[in-house]
Amino acid sequence: MSCANTVSSLRADPFAGDELTRDDFLGGAVKLWQPKDGYRAGVDPVLLAASIPAEAGETVLELGCGGGAALACLATRVQGITCTGVEMQPAYADLAQRNLDENGLAGTVYCADLSDLPLAVKSERYDHVIANPPYFEDFRAVAAQSQERAVSRSGALPLEKWVSVASKRLKPGGVATFIQRADRLPELMSAFFASLGAIELWPIHPRSTRPARLVLLRGRKERRGAFVSHPALVLHRGESHQKDADSYTDVVSKVLRSAHSLPFPVQNRRVARRIEP
Repeated sequence: MSCANTVSSLRADPFAGDELTRDDFLGGAVKLWQPKDGYRAGVDPVLLAASIPAEAGETVLELGCGGGAALACLATRVQGITCTGVEMQPAYADLAQRNLDENGLAGTVYCADLSDLPLAVKSERYDHVIANPPYFEDFRAVAAQSQERAVSRSGALPLEKWVSVASKRLKPGGVATFIQRADRLPELMSAFFASLGAIELWPIHPRSTRPARLVLLRGRKERRGAFVSHPALVLHRGESHQKDADSYTDVVSKVLRSAHSLPFPVQNRRVARRIEP
């Protein structure tokens, strides 16, 4: 792993063994080291990874990869891809590289800021760029239990910068896919429309009767096509939590418990035929 441009207020020292847990993802197909106190991956990076239409032989770059959950889940589902991660927190960059290595996955994680990417990343173009940017703007961020968790929740860079970097790193026709809070969708869509085309929105609702809390948004480099807003992905069955057990819908349960893909709805295939080269 290459490490550069670290920030003194971020955690630089690797996590000690007693600070970590090793957790199963995708029904145990992926085993990830995660800090007991700090950013811990939830369903969001798993959903993001499952939605990526990658194929063997392609390259994937994740911006702000944290401990590597999305990259590890994606590379486990799609064998033969090459993963690259960029993470500004040194301890998490180390952890992401360890998680890729110990799961037997091909990839390199660089410790760097998005505003100053290493030459090895800037000199490449990727088939896919994925990101799970910090969910809260600084002025609205809720206090977190640790500095590194705070950084994961509240970022200094606007979403416009994240999307601009993603677009610059894509090959022509390459796909950028982001997962983000629904209340930041206007900012995210504005950034996508400025840099990408053939944009598709997939709202994620916690339950069918509740408004979207998250969104998946993707676009293509140097492509045009009608904007598509897909029917919602619903995470949980029923109108409310009824008992002490998870209530994930069948499709979401498959994604979380196995290396199951989560392709954007079938409408995108019709739109894809109208996309101009």
